[in-house]
Amino acid sequence: MDFTSLNQDDDESAITQLCHDSRIELDSGDLLNVAALCVYPRWVSLAKQLRPDNQTRIATVANFPAGDAKPATVMHEVSAALEAGADEIDLVIPYRAVMAGQWWLAAALVKSVRRLNEACVLKVIIESGELQDVSLVRTASQLALDEGADFIKTSTGKVAVNATLEAAKVMLECIRDHGNVAGFKAAGGIRTMAEASDYYELVKQTLGADALTAKRFRLGASSLRQSLLQQMHTDGVLNDTQGAVTQTGEY
Repeated sequence: MDFTSLNQDDDESAITQLCHDSRIELDSGDLLNVAALCVYPRWVSLAKQLRPDNQTRIATVANFPAGDAKPATVMHEVSAALEAGADEIDLVIPYRAVMAGQWWLAAALVKSVRRLNEACVLKVIIESGELQDVSLVRTASQLALDEGADFIKTSTGKVAVNATLEAAKVMLECIRDHGNVAGFKAAGGIRTMAEASDYYELVKQTLGADALTAKRFRLGASSLRQSLLQQMHTDGVLNDTQGAVTQTGEY
C-alpha cells in the first residue's frame, strides 16, 4: 500500500501522523513498512525527515489533480519535488487531451517527465473514471507505458468516479501486452479490505503471482489506510501504541 494524505488542509500534524502510521508495529514486535507515502509537494521534505530509514519511499503528485497545467509548470513542479527528496512522482496525464483525440500531447508530457529523472519511479495517473470509454482507457495506458511509465494508476481520487475493476482490467491487460514488467496502482474510492482483495485477485489473474510485490502492485486510498489499521487492531496484531503520536511529533 501507498499511505496517502492529499487534503488541502493537510498540516504538519497530519503528515506526522501519516508517517507514524506507515511504520506498523505488530504485537509480536515485528515492524511492517508500507511501500510509499504520498503527499503534496510542499510536504515532501518533512516526510523525508520523518522517514529517513529508506524503508518507505516518499511519493508526491504533479499536474494534480486537474491534469491541465502548462508543461513548463509541471516540469518545474517535478524538478522541485525531486530536489526536495521525492522518490516517486504520481503524474496526472492531460487526460482531456486524450479525450479530445490529442493523445500526443499527453505522450509528450510523460516523455518529458521521464527524461527528467530516469531513476525516479514514475506512476502515471490516467484518470480512468473521467475517460470512461474503454478505448480511451486503453489509449492512455498504452501511451503512458510507451513513454516510460513504471506504473499506470487509475485515479486521483478527486473526481466522481475513481478506481473501478472494469478500468483496472483494461489497464492490466495493457501492462501484460506491453511486456508484463510495469506496475499497476489502484487508487480512489477503495475503502474496505474486501474491495482491496478484489484488485489483488485481478492482478494475480492477469499478471500472475509474481506481480504481487510493491514493485508491481500498489493500492492507494486514505480510507483504506484507516480500514487496515482498524482491522489489524481488531484482530489484535497491532502494538497498543500504534496510531499514537507524541505531542512533539516523535514516534
